[in-house]
Amino acid sequence: SNRKRCGRKLAQLPQDEVVYINEMVAQGWTPDTIIGRGDRSISCNRRTLYRMFKRGQFGFDAKDLPMHGNRHPNGYVEHRGKAGQLGRSIYERYEDFPNYTKEFGHLEGDTVQGKHHQGAVMTLVEHLSKVEIVLNVHAKKAENINRHLSEWLSKFPRHFFKSITFDNGKEFAGWREIANQFDIHTYFAEVGAPNQRGLNENNNGLLRRDGLTKDRDL
Repeated sequence: SNRKRCGRKLAQLPQDEVVYINEMVAQGWTPDTIIGRGDRSISCNRRTLYRMFKRGQFGFDAKDLPMHGNRHPNGYVEHRGKAGQLGRSIYERYEDFPNYTKEFGHLEGDTVQGKHHQGAVMTLVEHLSKVEIVLNVHAKKAENINRHLSEWLSKFPRHFFKSITFDNGKEFAGWREIANQFDIHTYFAEVGAPNQRGLNENNNGLLRRDGLTKDRDL
């Protein structure tokens, strides 16, 4: 009986915060967005809010969230389609651009495939403005990535974009051609660490949910 009374008590939020969270959930916001945007302070962190969702404290099914509310365990390493560390580490980016989080011109890039791995689009997110660009590259191949990325970057003044960060997918193996052509700093997240490009990964999840579903032919 005493043991049952021990341990951490369930988190409870003030009523005004509960009302705000319910309003944001109705608009399709996730716990990451509700906490991360900082539009107003919430008396818990992101992980606690996820747990509250899963307990049904907001009358919301966590299965409706991107990734169904599941998170990979600590130390998880992604091995699909990786080619090893392709280029400069993401850690060098913070040395080269100490104001990275406060200045415009830094992109994160990835690819999203269509039904039965046929067709592909490339997604690019500008870190400061959060604007996302989707390029139809038609196939998840290095030559397709380079051709369409080159066509898109050619529309902007030189040095308009300062850096671009990829994961270590094989489709980005030709990164040197883009880096040299546009004099753009190119970095790579660590192998199996998609969380280091969290903005891009989260936006890809929203694209999957709101349009580019896995059963769509790209």
